[in-house]
Parts: sequence; C-alpha cells; structure tokens
Amino acid sequence: MAYSDYQKALKIGEKTYKTASSNGFHPYLPVLEDMLSHEKSQSQVKLGLVEIPIELIAGTYTSGRTTAFAKDFMPLLDPDTEFAYKWSNLYDSLIDEGQREPIVAFEYMNRFYIVEGNKRVSVQKYMGAVSLEGVVTRIIPQRNDSKENRIYYEFLDFYAKTKINYLLFSNEGSYEKIFKHMHPDNDNPLTEDESLEFKFVYNTFKKEYVEKGGLMKIKSTIGDALLVYLNIFGYNDVKSKSSADVKKDLAKIWSEYEMLSDETPLNLIMAPTDESQKKSIMKMLTPVTQTLKIAFVHYKEPHISAWSYCHDLGKEHIEKVFGDKIYTESFATYDSSDISLLEKLIDDGFKVIFTTTPVLSSISLKCAVLHPDVVILNCSLNTAYRHLRTYYLRIYEAKFIIGAVAGAMTEENRIGYIADYPILGTPASVNAFALGVRLVNPRAKVYLDWSTLKGNNPFERFARHGVDLVSNRDLTAPDIKSREYGLYAQYGDTIFNIAMPVWNWGKLYESLVRSILNGAWKNDEKDNGVHALNYYWGLSSEAIEVFYSNKIPSGIRRLINILNEDIKSGRLSPFAGEIHNQKGQLVNDEKHIMTPEEIINMDWFAENVSGYIPDISELDEGCHELISHLGVKRD
Repeated sequence: MAYSDYQKALKIGEKTYKTASSNGFHPYLPVLEDMLSHEKSQSQVKLGLVEIPIELIAGTYTSGRTTAFAKDFMPLLDPDTEFAYKWSNLYDSLIDEGQREPIVAFEYMNRFYIVEGNKRVSVQKYMGAVSLEGVVTRIIPQRNDSKENRIYYEFLDFYAKTKINYLLFSNEGSYEKIFKHMHPDNDNPLTEDESLEFKFVYNTFKKEYVEKGGLMKIKSTIGDALLVYLNIFGYNDVKSKSSADVKKDLAKIWSEYEMLSDETPLNLIMAPTDESQKKSIMKMLTPVTQTLKIAFVHYKEPHISAWSYCHDLGKEHIEKVFGDKIYTESFATYDSSDISLLEKLIDDGFKVIFTTTPVLSSISLKCAVLHPDVVILNCSLNTAYRHLRTYYLRIYEAKFIIGAVAGAMTEENRIGYIADYPILGTPASVNAFALGVRLVNPRAKVYLDWSTLKGNNPFERFARHGVDLVSNRDLTAPDIKSREYGLYAQYGDTIFNIAMPVWNWGKLYESLVRSILNGAWKNDEKDNGVHALNYYWGLSSEAIEVFYSNKIPSGIRRLINILNEDIKSGRLSPFAGEIHNQKGQLVNDEKHIMTPEEIINMDWFAENVSGYIPDISELDEGCHELISHLGVKRD
C-alpha cells in the first residue's frame, strides 16, 4: 500500500520538477543556508514547540537532501532506493500512529525550513495534513527599507500578541488592522479562547474562499481576502457565521476580490465629466416625479465641528439648486461601528446617503453591500472598495497658492503651519504650502506643529523661532469665534487675515446629485470597469477656492490669480520639478510630475519644513479613531 503511494507521490514530484524547470524556476527545495549567506547578520529566538502550517513550509535548511525532493516536497528518487523504502515505512507509521516526534525547523520571514524531518513533511504533505508540530527557532533579519521586511516586522509585533503564525499579508498595516478587529478597545494579547475563536473564523472563511476559486483567480493571500471580508461585515458578526453564511457573503462581494488582482484598484475621477452628467434615455422617457431623499451623516454635530458644518453648507447649497426635487436632512452618530442609524435611514426611504468622514467608512461599506439599491458615498481618501464610492477635495492646490502668498509677505522668513491630524493628505497640504513658499522665497522656512499633540502649544514654539505669519485651520464652525484661521499675521491682540482655502463641498454634491437625478450615475462605473471610484476634485471644479483680503498688495493679488488659473488649466502642478525631502534626498526629479496616488500617500516633508509626523501615542485620544482609519504610515 505505502509503496503504491510513494509511486503516486513520485509522479506529483516529477510533474512539479518538469513544470518548474520548463518555466525557468529552480525545481528543488529552496535552501535557507544559501539564502542567509547573502544576508547581513541576523538574530535568533527559540520559539519552542510550535504548530507549523504545512503550507508555509518552504524548504530545507541545508543542501544535503534538497535534490531528493521537488520544490513542493514531493519525492524525486526512484522507487527501488533506500530513500523510497524509508518514505514508505514512514507513511505506514503515520497512518497507524500519527506524528510521534516533532520536526525541527527554522522560521525565516514567515516561512519554515526543515532541519530534521524532511521525509515527514513530504509524507504529511502528500497525506493532506494541514499542520504538524515542530521545534522552531526564528531567524530575525536586520531591518531594511524593503516592503517585505517592514511587513515581517509588523508580523513579529502581531505574533507577540497572538501567537498566530498562519496569517500572511501583502500590504503594510494589515496585521494591526486585523488585530483591531479582534481587540478594538485594547492592545492586550489574545487569550487562548480568543485565539481558537479566530482560528475557527479563519478556517471557515478559507474553506469557502478556496472552494470559490480565490487562490486560483485572485492575486492575494488568504489574509488579504479575510481582512476585506472583516472590513465589510465586522468581526463580531462574522464570529457567529456558518460556512453557508460565508458562502452567501462571498457571492455578494466577489467583485471586491477581483479588484485585489489589479495593481491600481482605485480610479480617481479628478473633475466632473461629461459622461457623469449625461442624462440617460430611460430618464428622458420616464420622468421622475418622486422627491429624492438625501441624508448627510456626520460623526460630530455641525455646531461643534467645523468639518461637519462645512458639509452642511454643501447640503444647503444643493437644497437651493434642486428645490423640491430633493429632501435633505442631517444626522450625527458617535458610534463608528453601529449601522443602526444608516439602516433606519434606509427604512425611512432615504435613497442617497453621504457619510462625511473616514471614521464612518466601515459602516458605510457594510450598508452599501447589504443595500445595493441605495447610493452611499463616504468622504475619505485611498479607500478602495467596489461597492462604496468615495470623495475628497485636492486642498493641496489651494495650500500651494497660500504658501506662495506667505513666502511673498513674510518679513522674518519664518512661517508657522498648524496641522491637525497626521492622516493621508495632510503631508501633501504641508508640502504644497512649503513648495509655494519656496517658489517665491527660497530663504524662508516653514515651522510645522500639530494642534492635536498632547499638552502642546504651537505658538510657544513659533515665538521661540520668531515666526511672523501662521497658517492655521481652514474651516470655521458657528460656535468657534476665533479668527485664527487660514493664513494670518498677529500684532498683539489684533489678527490680520490674509488668505484662506475654502472647501466648497456644495459644488461636488451638486454634480453627484445631478448625475443621480439624471440617471447618469452608472456612467462613471461603465467608463472605469471593475475599480473603486473616488471623486477627487480641485480648483478646476470650483469645489476648492482661495479667498483673500483685498488689503494685501496688488502684486500679490495678481500672483494669486495667475497661480489659480494656471493650476485650474493644468499648466502648473504644485508637485512638478525637482523636490528634496528633509534628509536632502531627491523625491521628485526635474522632468516628473507626481501622480495623484504619489501625492495622496506622501509620508515625508519637503526640505524647507521643520517638523515631523507624530506617532499616534503622542496625540490626543479624541483623534485616535480617525488616525486608525486614515493615518499616515511612518518610516
């Protein structure tokens, strides 16, 4: 019996060998010793007895037996050899008694390499085992700048809290995100019961995902796919789901996984398009008389949040434009994980819902999946989901112009800049401002500080450095009486407001609502295929504007108008030409214009900026949730 099984395993090994060779790949087991000979020195940690996922066993430690196996651990030696005899005997032993002794292995970069037990791995792989016990020593590489290395160090932090070694990810930040699903309120290690609970969730999901062809059709790991699933349905709900439930869920969201195979899953719509406003023939033939109910859902009430207030101004704008064709209402929720408010709005007949902050992206996505007949949009950047369209504004264009004004007007060549949250888009705004300063005044320096730092007073630092102009928050709310907004100078108790960017959400809302009323909503989807869509508008759409005092010199007013028109027309980009970061490194060469994706994902500052991106631990707790959704990844 075991002899015939060896012959079957041999055929599998020979096929693997031929396929690898014909495709130009090394056909034998990878040898860790050879790999480490090219690496810098490493440290070692003994993990003891570990359950090793068999799919993560990648090779052998030394080259002694490597040619006896194909790269999948299936045997290659003839059936009449001593090797085949021992393999067959081991097969019988494992059938009768199971694994009696652990193998010995090294773990390196989340893969396992066998020191003792290569034949046991071969036999158990052939038998379809999922895991086996082994005494493991972890080899930890030195830190470097490679993506693979950064992800591995994130895994080490995750493993320390969970002892989970079967979860692989392709993207940075994923280990922390999935841990937050398990432990949203604290950073404590998992208990044994919690680890078993997650393993059940993982195995249930993996079974259905693999059966649907995920491993064959989608270029992603099981971990990547599971994280998407949890982002949509939430860990608390998923814990109680059966295989049948997961199977139904995957059918609903499969297009999300198809996007994972695309190198650029997010399509940015940079300005209103003709197609998005083109009235459909069906709408022409069937006039719509029913009032469209539109809800705006904020995370904080508009009277205390300048951000929410600004979006409510956009709501008032579309009320004036569309009159009785629409009915609008504002709501606020302080629970970013509770979908009950959105569900109630849908039950009450609201057909369009704008959620106005990234903090509400998770519940927006879940409702968009559960209610495909309702249009739900979330105000966020860099969120790539097929079911949920997102929107944001290119505020950095206005910041560039205001930076040029600051550079022209400063007398001390020292300009303060107060940012609020270290989230995606903030470094772009800071850098655009600094590059605008540099455009007209290469001697001036920008001193960056943060309003959300614990116990911090930016103005004390500005006073030490002799700052004479300050760029502060962009928005104002009804209950905020201070004039410390935009670019201003302060003389004693008197503030002289110079210029400020204006977020004109009404222009964007008007265009989106018109496309829904016209039946043109699907046109953007047709034009962009299976991609996530983000409306990312700037000065050319009039969704962003620059307001300035008529008391500033006429030459500077003319400069503002020239820069404004050049950016609108596309003749000028704030991020074109040679740019160096704070370390003096070239981050953009003379002939390159940065792409929107490069601008959105900036995690560095220009060389004329004095300041840094703070860690979440340095910030007020009130902003932690926003940063967990949209935080800038630090080096």
